[in-house]
This record gives sequence, structure tokens and C-alpha cells, in this order.
Amino acid sequence: MELEPVNYDCVDQNTKRSSGEWSSTDDGKADVGSLSECNKRSKLFQDSQTETTAGDETVSDSPLVTQQKQPEDVPESLQTCEDSREMGDCVKNKPDKPPNELAQEENLNTEELLNKDVPDGICSSQTSLGSESKTIAGQLCTAQKELSLDTYEDIYRDEEEIEKEKIQKGITTAEKDMKEDLKLGVGPEVDIIEYCQREWRGKTSVAKKMKEGYEEVSHFFGSIRRVRGDNYCALRATLFQCLSQMTQLPRWMDNDRLIQLPEKLVKKYEWIKQWRFWHSYGSKKTSALIKESLELLKKKWSELSGIQIPDKKQAACDEIFQSDEEYCLYEAVKFLMLKTAIDLFNANEDGKEVPVFSWLLFARNTSKNPCEFLKNHLNHVGHSGGLEQVEMFLLGYALQHTIKVYRLYKYGTDEFITHYPDDQADWPVVTLITEDDRHYNVPVRVCEETSL
Repeated sequence: MELEPVNYDCVDQNTKRSSGEWSSTDDGKADVGSLSECNKRSKLFQDSQTETTAGDETVSDSPLVTQQKQPEDVPESLQTCEDSREMGDCVKNKPDKPPNELAQEENLNTEELLNKDVPDGICSSQTSLGSESKTIAGQLCTAQKELSLDTYEDIYRDEEEIEKEKIQKGITTAEKDMKEDLKLGVGPEVDIIEYCQREWRGKTSVAKKMKEGYEEVSHFFGSIRRVRGDNYCALRATLFQCLSQMTQLPRWMDNDRLIQLPEKLVKKYEWIKQWRFWHSYGSKKTSALIKESLELLKKKWSELSGIQIPDKKQAACDEIFQSDEEYCLYEAVKFLMLKTAIDLFNANEDGKEVPVFSWLLFARNTSKNPCEFLKNHLNHVGHSGGLEQVEMFLLGYALQHTIKVYRLYKYGTDEFITHYPDDQADWPVVTLITEDDRHYNVPVRVCEETSL
């Protein structure tokens, strides 16, 4: 007997088809030999009410119909529920149920079923029904919810794949929680060659250049410490190196007039009140907040420079970069950068000699003067952007330190090692590593004496 085409009007178009379910090239024809197998697996398809017609026989996969039930057990109105969306018509011809199912139905808590989330389809209109209709619709919804997840997993993925996904999700969640709990500003020491091998495993030209650059750096430093990759990383890496290496308080910082600078400059330049802090401090004055930040920077720098034992100095430094204190220190450093920018701008206006980077700093359309520099650049540092290369020179001048940077992507050129600035031979030197001029890490375990 030749089979009629299967009616797919009631099939959920979003339901995936497992490979091998239809093995012939006529993708729309049903295989009569597979009907018995489909009956055995009908429990896997209870979330979608499909009908397969073969001659005069109808096989229904409704959640309420067992394998032995005849087509007359299924009201015709249920077949059109999906299209009409009218639950009232669907429940008029209530299907007969075996005694065990009726007993279970009597024990169901109707109130719990009504409070459950209702999916679309026949369950979308249950709120407008009587108590008896609501009970039936609730049963259908509950059956669909309980079986949908297991159905898709059993049909389309094997058990091994499901287990691997669950394990991977568990690992990802654990790693995320660990990262949130351990918010280290500067990570622990890692052998620099091992770090390179872990980060650059490919054989591209870029990977080759990075490996050669790291190998060159390894001749002078044994380890590397990874700096947290937010928009403060340039300030964090530089300040970390300053605090962890210096053995005495700089003379420019050991000056009482430094603490008075914020109030003095705010009075002279009202636009400094546009300063954007790392978080809101309410109605407190800008000058008072910056003054507190400078006092904290001076205090921490003085304390660390007095610690002579290297391990204790490193431990004290690590503690600073694991707390909110570090962000207050960045506010102080940014103010020193602004004060330096104002001095350089005024000196150039007076016809005095200024470093070349100063011309470049104020040659930009977005920072033609210190006010624009604050509003369009400095206020964004730590929030939506980091330091540009020309601002690394300004940072070096503000701290009166030469920042020596190994620029790994420039390996093999004259720019592989860059000094910010390069015109102050008597300033202390701190060393950083960058792969792209955006993120900076710090090398440690010096194999050569760093100039201090």
C-alpha cells in the first residue's frame, strides 16, 4: 500500500531533525517500517504534538495518549489548538484517562499549577478557563517543561557530549569566581620563557617575533608579573615598579608645597573642577579630594622606601595593589600629569625651551591646551581609555622617572627599547614590557642592575 505524504502542519518548525530519522532522498515521506520504532520512542516527543498518517491509520504523539490508544481517544479540537489559540474549544471533549492517571490528577495541587509559567500554544489561554480546564492545561504545561530538556539532549547529543559540556560549564564558573575573588592588581611571578610559551604557541610571523622578543628580555630579567588589564594598566605598572624598587623618597615629593598644589591650581584654573574621579564622592571639593590622594601617595611611597628587606617590600607593595587604595594613588599621579602639562604649556607660551613630546601633546585637535587635555584625555584614563604613547612621556616627566619599555612587536627595530623620556640621564629607571603599546606588564628578578 503506497504511503500518503506526511502532514507537517502540526509539526513544530523549530524542532531539529536528528540525522537518520529520514534516510531516503524523499525527505518528506514516512517509513512504514519505522512506525513501530517511533511508537517505542514516543515518550521522547511528548513536547510536540505531531501526527503521522499512513493509509487510514493515525498515530498521535500527544502527551496524554499512550501507545495503545486509538485515534478516537484524541479529540479533533486538540489538533487545532495550536492554530486557534482558543483553549475553551480544546477542553470540551476531554479525553478519557486510565484510573491511575485520574488518581494522580486528583492529588495535584491546582493552585501550584496555576502559578507556574505558561508556555505558548495551548497553555497561553489557561487563565481564562474554569478550574477543571485549568487543571488539564496545567498538566500539559508541566509535562512539556519536564520533558523538553531531556528530550533534546537524548535525541541530538550523546551522553558523553552532554557530560563534557556540563564539566566545561563548571570549570568556566569556577574560573570566573576565582577571578572575581582574587582581584590582584599585579599577578604572581612567572618564568618569562614559560609565560611566552604559554601565550604564543602559534607559528605565525607575529608569534615568532614575540618569542624572539621575550627571549631577548630573558637575558636581563628572569620572571614576569602580569598586570591587570584594565584602562589603568600603564599607571599601575609604572607606579608598581616605582614603589617596589625605590629606596628613598624623591626630593620633589618631599616638599610641603606639593600638598598645597591642588587648592592653588583649582583657584587659578576653574576648569579643573571638571575632574572625573574613579568613583563619586558626593559634594566634597575637588581640591580636597586631590589633596587627600597626594597625601596618601606620599605616605605609601615613604613607607615602602624605608623597607630594606626585598621580600617585605614586595609583600607591602602587593597589599597596596589589592585594595581600593591603588585607585586613590592613580588620582594623585594623574594630577601630577596635569600639573606637568600646565607647566610645559605655559613654558612654551613664554617662549621657553620644552621637550619635543610637549609639542606633540598639544598639537592634537583634542588637546590644544591643558583644559582640553583634561576633558578629552586625562578624564578618560581608567574609565574608557588608557595612556597614549605621547602621554607615556608626560607620565615619566610627572614622576621624574625614565620608563624603559621593551616593545616586543617592534623587535628587530630601533624602537624595540623605548625610553619615556630619553633626555634625562640622571633620573631613576623603571622597566615595563608591552606587546602592543596598550597593555603593560612588569619584568622582575633582574639579571642586570637596573639604574636607580
